[in-house]
Amino acid sequence: MSAWLRQHATAFGDACRRARYTAGSFLFNAVVIAAVLALPFAGLTLLDNLVPVTRQLAADPEITVFLAPGAKQAKGQAASAGIRRLALEVDPQAGIEFISREQALTSLKSRTAIGDTIAVLGENPLPDAYVVRLSQSDEGRPAQRAEGLAAALAKLDGVEHVQVDSAWISRLAALVRLLRMALVMAAVALGVVVVAVVFNTVRLQVLTQREEIDICRLFGATDTFVSRPFLYAGALLGLLSGALGLGAIAALLPYLNRNVAELARLYGSEFQLLPLGPAQSAGLLVLCMLLGYVGAGMSVRRHLKQSST
Repeated sequence: MSAWLRQHATAFGDACRRARYTAGSFLFNAVVIAAVLALPFAGLTLLDNLVPVTRQLAADPEITVFLAPGAKQAKGQAASAGIRRLALEVDPQAGIEFISREQALTSLKSRTAIGDTIAVLGENPLPDAYVVRLSQSDEGRPAQRAEGLAAALAKLDGVEHVQVDSAWISRLAALVRLLRMALVMAAVALGVVVVAVVFNTVRLQVLTQREEIDICRLFGATDTFVSRPFLYAGALLGLLSGALGLGAIAALLPYLNRNVAELARLYGSEFQLLPLGPAQSAGLLVLCMLLGYVGAGMSVRRHLKQSST
């Protein structure tokens, strides 16, 4: 076991020395790979910030039912009974709130500066309304239940208009799912690019040390022993590239948050983009190391196979 550890320690030290001797080209290759990795890192950062927002916004779906302004009292009572019946059939835990036209007018005046405009009209233009809040159940999709209930409520006599207030949440969730799929596709494609760049980088190192490799093999060195320093070099290149990519994204976030903060204030929010957490960053660094390791392994094995034939 101690001999195995010494061999790996020697190979790791050899890889570090080679990286130090060729610091310029090694750093340049790391910057190139970091630029490639910056795109999926940025997408993952954006997705990591959007998912909690969609979860917070996914409140109980609301349906607002506006009654016809000129409906007679009997028709209004029939519509009210129908609204309660349909809502409780779909969701026994549904919350139903009646908002009279007087309450709606008072709320509108308190929130907006249109009191003088309403006074000119001489009468209250707002209708009576019901707000139906469906509970978030694990069975089925609340958005689909809300749309189905809204279609049934719109057919009731005495109902003027039905509005599903939380339908945009499902659209936002669909957009996040689309972003996640696009991010996976981009990550796979750029991962192939990273492996190709590491492959060519290690290939140049192998060609530079070709005579040294041949001499080692003449003295009985195995292919595993010969390839081990290059594998560590590829892993180090992937690790440095990943660190540079994460650092670049973290450095750009304060500048992006200036514009994001202005947009968020327009919607009364304090949303801002946060960097990835330690666990996620560590996972990405390990993944970058594996990509570098795979690219280096493919390059070394190809050279050793060609030289042995």
